[in-house]
Amino acid sequence: MQLTMHGRIRIGKWRSFTATQIVKPGEGYIWAAKTRIAGLPITGYDRYSSGSGHRRWRLLGAIPMVSAAGPDVTRSAAGRLASEIVVVPTAFRAATWTPGEDVDTAVATSRIGHHTQHVMVRVHPNGRLRDVLMHRWGNPEGSPFALYPFGVSVEEEAVLGGITIPSVIRAGWFWRTERQNEGEFFRAAITDAVFL
Repeated sequence: MQLTMHGRIRIGKWRSFTATQIVKPGEGYIWAAKTRIAGLPITGYDRYSSGSGHRRWRLLGAIPMVSAAGPDVTRSAAGRLASEIVVVPTAFRAATWTPGEDVDTAVATSRIGHHTQHVMVRVHPNGRLRDVLMHRWGNPEGSPFALYPFGVSVEEEAVLGGITIPSVIRAGWFWRTERQNEGEFFRAAITDAVFL
């Protein structure tokens, strides 16, 4: 699936971005984006493929700003891929489903790389997707790498590519805790979806 999106991402402060993402459920993704810092263009990507994760961001297309890889980045990227089930409903069949603790929840379990990922999906009484929540490996705000609450809220849905998917989402660390506002770092509107 290929997604086209725009929105705001928090890198120090909130900044506008445009991005394209390709997701192959259970196998990998690449999210390529453009933004600006101090008026200067920043381009880069986050990806998970062939069992490894990587981030690379460059200023003016040439000056390295961020390049990260290794076991911690890979484990975090695998968690992100598991959470992408929210925007790729055709991936639902690839997960093992069990009832959640609440009547409006279910848990999708999938194996990505060397890690088993559990993603709780919550729906509205009318059946519309509400949010996903998981414990994802990461180091939000420079914290030590560990499992932290991570979530994606679905604000709106749309029919794109003939399938109903989330069209306005918010995401961040410490989801559904008292630190959710400080952990939120991503707000996006998905404007196109192509099923490959």
